[in-house]
Amino acid sequence: MSPLEYALAGILLMLPALVPNSAAVLFGGGRPIDFGKSWRGKRLLGDGKTWRGLFGGVLTGFAVGMLAVAWTMMADSQDTWGYGDLPRAAVIVAALSIGSMVGDSCGSFLKRRLGVGRGSKAPVLDQYNFVIGAIILVLLVQPSWFMTHYIEGDGVWGLIAFLIAVPVMHRTANIIGYKIGKKNVPW
Repeated sequence: MSPLEYALAGILLMLPALVPNSAAVLFGGGRPIDFGKSWRGKRLLGDGKTWRGLFGGVLTGFAVGMLAVAWTMMADSQDTWGYGDLPRAAVIVAALSIGSMVGDSCGSFLKRRLGVGRGSKAPVLDQYNFVIGAIILVLLVQPSWFMTHYIEGDGVWGLIAFLIAVPVMHRTANIIGYKIGKKNVPW
């Protein structure tokens, strides 16, 4: 594969980590994950992190990943779009989806500790919290997959492309969410 193909694959393989954050906004509302609890005088996560958003985000990310896996299986591919055999693929897709939402929640926890209000900008943290969560969880459950696709050899082109694309995609998704009335601010 060429560096451009590795770059594209690096972004596409991370779709299960990219989709949950945006999907959570669409499904959000309802009971907050932290049940309104505070720690040291500040909310744990805030009203923006809800159970509906969490489950809707995780399930949507998992569905997108598994659709990609099913599509490659129908094309008679042995590799299921770079995730490996079906059981391994399901574990990787689940780890990326769940890790993304856990990372996003950890980012909210940090923002509350730093006194950053809901909807306020937190450059870098807002764009990469879900990425870090997804990468950490997939490294815990399938480290060889991440190393093979993002670190070893030309796979690093995929990681670089993904890390560069994240802020652009994050901003685009937030603008769309703002324009359709699902977000109060376009960032």
